[in-house]
Amino acid sequence: MHRVARAVAAATDTVFGLMGNGNAALIRELAELGVPLVTVRHEAAAVAAADAFHRATGRLAAATTTYGPGFSNALTPLIDAALSRTPLLLLAGSCDGVDHEALAAACGVRVEQDVEVAVEYALRESVPVVVFLPFHRPLPDANHGDVSRRLEDAEQPLILAGRGAVGRRDEVVALAQALGADVATTAPAKGFFHGVDGVRDLGICGGFAAPAARQAMRSADVVLAVGASLNRFTLKYSFGADAHVIQLDPHAPTSPRVDSGIRSLPRVRGGAGKQRPPVHLAHHPGEGICADGRLDPRSLFTRLNEVLPRERIIVTDGGHFIAWPCMYLDVPGPDHLVLVGTGFESIGLGFGSAVGVIEAAGNRLTVLVTGDGGGLMALADAETVLRRVEATGGRCLIVVVNDAAYGAEVHQYGWQGVPEEAMLIPEVDFTAVLGAFGARGSVVRTLEDLREAEKWLAAGGSGTWVLDCRVSRTVVAPYLARD
Repeated sequence: MHRVARAVAAATDTVFGLMGNGNAALIRELAELGVPLVTVRHEAAAVAAADAFHRATGRLAAATTTYGPGFSNALTPLIDAALSRTPLLLLAGSCDGVDHEALAAACGVRVEQDVEVAVEYALRESVPVVVFLPFHRPLPDANHGDVSRRLEDAEQPLILAGRGAVGRRDEVVALAQALGADVATTAPAKGFFHGVDGVRDLGICGGFAAPAARQAMRSADVVLAVGASLNRFTLKYSFGADAHVIQLDPHAPTSPRVDSGIRSLPRVRGGAGKQRPPVHLAHHPGEGICADGRLDPRSLFTRLNEVLPRERIIVTDGGHFIAWPCMYLDVPGPDHLVLVGTGFESIGLGFGSAVGVIEAAGNRLTVLVTGDGGGLMALADAETVLRRVEATGGRCLIVVVNDAAYGAEVHQYGWQGVPEEAMLIPEVDFTAVLGAFGARGSVVRTLEDLREAEKWLAAGGSGTWVLDCRVSRTVVAPYLARD
């Protein structure tokens, strides 16, 4: 990455962008070479700003984004730059699973591997050129086995249910009871096994699991995942290295962690059904106020879980904060916790997704949880949220987890020496911003500041209330903790 950064620094001293996993190392190297990042709040703005910079100066346009949604978010201004014949260098992350080069080709944009070649071509032909920065996760080898026999002979089987299992709940529950298996869910399927007898419910699997449940899941020797995609959130801290993982999914396997793939539920004679002690599923309640004087997000969501009505639908944007609603907010059943952006690891979809949930919620309270970074990226459709709440006579609580930063980047890259400036966001008053659209709200610095919202919730009236929660960056979600 140092060689890439040196080539960029030789071509320009002005780079626009937004930090993510796929370009964090490049941004660090550029800063060390005296090329700071001009930060924006949406990847489309990164390319648009670079394009406009060229038009105003005649110099090379340069921008950088992360992989996946970082690159796809930049496609509209990239197409415009191509049609306008702007000499532009886009340094974008790349990862397995999405054909980034095909996306670039569809935009009529050339891809080069060498930055110097890309710069020379962009300037000579007056066109955009993309250089992809490699970012690969290791893929372990898979193997296969006799699924039914493995489940029947397992000492401590675990059945993991995802959203894809909701339509076959009775069959999955019956299988778990026949095996005497432990059970768990992905975050979107939270509540799937609520009230089921004869099994030990370990709650959400992976990075959002309670500590005791996490330990129990790592003791499983055979895991059957039904309708679960096994993304990095579910696999974090999940299964022991020796566990045999079986996946039932029409498109299985969806992860290199899978050892056997099946297309229908297996028939079993029944396992030993060993009695195991119950597991304490409570999470750390938080410290109230952290050492930096800001609110502990764990305490915030513990309190919110107590005051929110039971009939609630939670919808979250992507970001570091997603751990807190997943871990601390109870839901009455599957599909009452709507997680957006986790598949593509994107942010900025929260307000748009909340519009869909509001239309589906009926008399239930819609709770949108967003970060300040994703909230700013999606701000245009905050007005749509308020408008649809009013039109439907519904109720919506918007919880902004405001740490004045891109928290995921802070916790993943700050300790590696990546410049902090690219990760920070000037503190925005979301009650004032959304108040301009007609929302009421409270800035929350302590738990006592929730009182007005609690009165609004208790009154059961319609409308939208915004909680701008000034939380501490010192509390790291377990799924991003350094191992």
